[in-house]
Amino acid sequence: MTGLIVRGSNNIFYVRPLDSAEESDLEILAGKELECRIKGKVLKGVQGYYNPLAPGDKVQIEVDPLHPGKALITELVERKNAFTRFNQKGMAPQLLAANVDMVLCVTTPASPPFRPRFLDRVLVQAERAQIPAVIIVNKWDLHEGDYDVDERLEDYRRIGYRLLLISALTGEGMDDLAALLSRRVSVMVGQSGVGKSSLINKLAPHAELKVGDLCEKYERGSHTTTMSRLIQLQGSADGGCIIDTPGVRRLMPDGIGPDDLALYFREFAPLVGQCTYGLSCSHRIEPGCKIMEAVAAGVIHEDRYESYLRLTDELKELY
Repeated sequence: MTGLIVRGSNNIFYVRPLDSAEESDLEILAGKELECRIKGKVLKGVQGYYNPLAPGDKVQIEVDPLHPGKALITELVERKNAFTRFNQKGMAPQLLAANVDMVLCVTTPASPPFRPRFLDRVLVQAERAQIPAVIIVNKWDLHEGDYDVDERLEDYRRIGYRLLLISALTGEGMDDLAALLSRRVSVMVGQSGVGKSSLINKLAPHAELKVGDLCEKYERGSHTTTMSRLIQLQGSADGGCIIDTPGVRRLMPDGIGPDDLALYFREFAPLVGQCTYGLSCSHRIEPGCKIMEAVAAGVIHEDRYESYLRLTDELKELY
């Protein structure tokens, strides 16, 4: 039997069975969950990861006839993609979601403050995984015309990212978000405090996710989501599904070396290899660097370039 991973922790996974191969992936979510463990010591295809499976993964399972509600995971069905981050504590890639159609990068204009460098990291990881990304600006009701926020958001739009300006509190833009999510499996990524749980509670009231308070002193949110979890957004398949991920304060991209990073900043990528020093260019001091010329000409935003330099330095410490 094929099943879909909904959530998991400490090598115990909750799986919703697929009744038939012809049935839509989104339509099985009304079924019961089975508590599953991996059969044997090793599951083929998960080696090297900090965690072996993530919400969105499809697996083959064997139901335990002696223990109702329990089963064994015998095989991982090949993934079409995976959204990961590099877990520096475990020094290994960490799976956040699998088999997704879209990455939702959630941020806020205020409370907590707008942090474009975190957005850049999520967007880089989405580019690496070849998953379309959309920037969701929640708490738009708190925006008071901050020039820096407006300018950075406009630059993201200029380089081709879609933006949704919404508010879980007032309902502004929520219909547009629901329409975007329809019949898709999406993964929601953002720092603590940006309101991911509030958004999901509006889209899926049955989820009843805990909502944390913002720490006024540090303007940071508390961790209310402790593991990734797949949630059906409405009572039918048309609502789509969303994978909620724990809020993180800092995301280290996975599978990207310092020499390859420019390929995943989408406005940098066409210029890679065009510099006077070719692929050897560090894009810092060399004459004839096309990326630095693009920054000087305003084709690449200075803040995006600074984000690239900082992330390059951090990746050099890992590789």
